[in-house]
Amino acid sequence: MKHPILWIHGEALGPSNPALVAYPGRPAVFVFDTALLEGATPAQSLSLKRIGFLYECLLELPVTLRRGDVAEQVLAFAGAHGADGIVTSAATDPRFKAICRQLEPHLPLQVLEPEPFVVLEPEPNLGRFSRYWRQAERAVWAQWATAPGPR
Repeated sequence: MKHPILWIHGEALGPSNPALVAYPGRPAVFVFDTALLEGATPAQSLSLKRIGFLYECLLELPVTLRRGDVAEQVLAFAGAHGADGIVTSAATDPRFKAICRQLEPHLPLQVLEPEPFVVLEPEPNLGRFSRYWRQAERAVWAQWATAPGPR
């Protein structure tokens, strides 16, 4: 790919997103998924606080914001920019794989692995953020306590 667009999603909302790092300056898009915004099912909905958090994170990134069906919007964005592929970062959300399957017939898709925030042993349960954070928080503080430099 020489002219990809970058698909930024809710699991990598920072300047260290591997797609943004690997392809600086390329057009990037984040799509607020209508199904999640409208709460298609109770398990698949976003709270107003979560939407606000996503929006505030996105304001700090060089991305275009869209709303709608994620695959449709990413493909439309790619078409508008004459892209020859799509680059994104890996995600744990099961919907991510379904969206990738929708994109792949249309354009090459490169999924980059992000650097882990913290390495956890054993592998964390990602079903609930609070369970993950209880495990991750201990590791973060332990890393911080042993890191060189001023505090």
